[in-house]
Amino acid sequence: MTPGLAGFIATGDDARAQDEVVAGVLEALGTAFGVVPDRAGKPAAYRRTWLDTFDWRLHRAGLTLEHVGRPRGGELLLSGDTAGPARTANAAGPAGPLAGSASAAAAPANSARAASVTTQPVIGWQAARPHLMCELPDGPVSSRIGDLVVPRALLPVVTVTSTTTTHRLLNEDGKTVARLLIERSSIPGPHPAALAPRLAITEVRGYPGDARTAARLIGGAPGIEPATAPTQTEALRAVGRSPGDYSNKVDAVISANRPASQSAATILLRLLDTIEANIGGVLADTDTEFLHDLRVSVRRTRSALKLFGDALTGRGGLTEGEAAFFAAEFKWVGDLTTPTRDLDVHLLDFDDTAHSLSAAKPDDLEPFRAYLEQRRRREFRLLTRGLKSARFVTLTRDWRDRLTAIKDGHPGTRAARDRSGKDRGAAGETTGALAMERTRAAFAKTVRRGAAITLESPPESLHDLRKRAKELRYALEFFAPLHDRADQVKVVGELKRLQDCLGEFQDTEVQVGEIRALATAMLAAGEAPAVTLLAMGEVTAGLALRQRAAREDFGRRFAAFAGIDGQRRISALLRGKPGR
Repeated sequence: MTPGLAGFIATGDDARAQDEVVAGVLEALGTAFGVVPDRAGKPAAYRRTWLDTFDWRLHRAGLTLEHVGRPRGGELLLSGDTAGPARTANAAGPAGPLAGSASAAAAPANSARAASVTTQPVIGWQAARPHLMCELPDGPVSSRIGDLVVPRALLPVVTVTSTTTTHRLLNEDGKTVARLLIERSSIPGPHPAALAPRLAITEVRGYPGDARTAARLIGGAPGIEPATAPTQTEALRAVGRSPGDYSNKVDAVISANRPASQSAATILLRLLDTIEANIGGVLADTDTEFLHDLRVSVRRTRSALKLFGDALTGRGGLTEGEAAFFAAEFKWVGDLTTPTRDLDVHLLDFDDTAHSLSAAKPDDLEPFRAYLEQRRRREFRLLTRGLKSARFVTLTRDWRDRLTAIKDGHPGTRAARDRSGKDRGAAGETTGALAMERTRAAFAKTVRRGAAITLESPPESLHDLRKRAKELRYALEFFAPLHDRADQVKVVGELKRLQDCLGEFQDTEVQVGEIRALATAMLAAGEAPAVTLLAMGEVTAGLALRQRAAREDFGRRFAAFAGIDGQRRISALLRGKPGR
């Protein structure tokens, strides 16, 4: 396809109308060329599945991954501005569309496809099911996306079946000067849907002017529109989705002048959406990030209830008893998910940990891995039982019902007013006032707790500070739409560096304790060879060194966050964007 020539779509209310548009295109081309079907081969039929992670990591990186299925195997095609070394589709060469391969023929009909595509053959690879990166054979595509995808699984996003037919365009001498490709696609399944036909012109070397003439004729035909979106986007739209339609970010739509109760409910509903979106992936054990995202949203929910749960109470809102009940229930969910996630962390880092050993060998830790996997299977059964329980189902249903009523501003959700007409309590505040008050209080609490920590302070004091810093981080996320973006980035940047330090200290503390407890359990069960216990001891020694380094780094990180400059940053943040 000539660079600069876009693909086209045949519009119409149904397949018959679209076929009439295609017939009109052939008629228009016939005014300048001889138009004959290409008899060199049968129409190219193929099945295409687009793949990405649940959180759209490839899409966010500007990449598109596609699996093209064939009877004797398939091929992965990675396209995008940063696809790396690639094969260039050449209409006149043996690897290009004219060769009749499914993937090549598809390329010109997809206007979003970059001219260069990284390809990798895959045999016996079923694109219809999730795949972890360890299940993808080594090759140029897997090496390009591995670090970007891990630890997530590649999921089938949408599948289409397509057939491409080719017409040759002849000049007065009967020579082929261009080719017209017509791609007809549909979405298979219990509710099949047909996509609009796509048309494209491919250039024959030496006749660029004819290709451009053909493209102009197509563009002027009735019912023809430029293909402004790739086939993937059109297919997703047909099934009610769009690229990037999932994110674990707190991106609730709130405004400063809105009642605090409604914004609080809106934020909590957004968190509930994320929890529910991840349940299926957790139960299927598709990848470990489903549980991670679910846990983060549960933690954010618990923090939100601490930060501004009182904004939900008042006449017609939650009673204090209900607020306490929901807080306790989400603590139960957090506790339910903790054992499996802790074991996931050990297993995710296992290979790196094993290969970092100096006195022991990586194989010495294999009995420990087997023990972790066994424990994980047991804890995962308990987790799935809890997430399928009537208790959890009732919790999410009732929580959504109560929040929706508050968000929609039903008359009873406002707090009672005193005789002067002013609202009493957080439920009567505006969102802007609530955000300023609670964010400032969270910052002050974090600074106060951190300033009290000395070299003699117990580990618990740093753990408590980590929780306070996390609450502040969540407050900044919840109310981000009310803040100036540049000020937000500055405050969150320093806070994140402090959190990383505190997280390193606490995580290593927890992991040392867990490994010791697991070693004791393995020893009691007779599943701990001496070399394995020695290797586990070396792992805990390495964790202790990391913890000591984090403790030594704490003072510097805290001073950068909570010093005069840090206080100025938070003040500038809370002053910004008035009236929003």
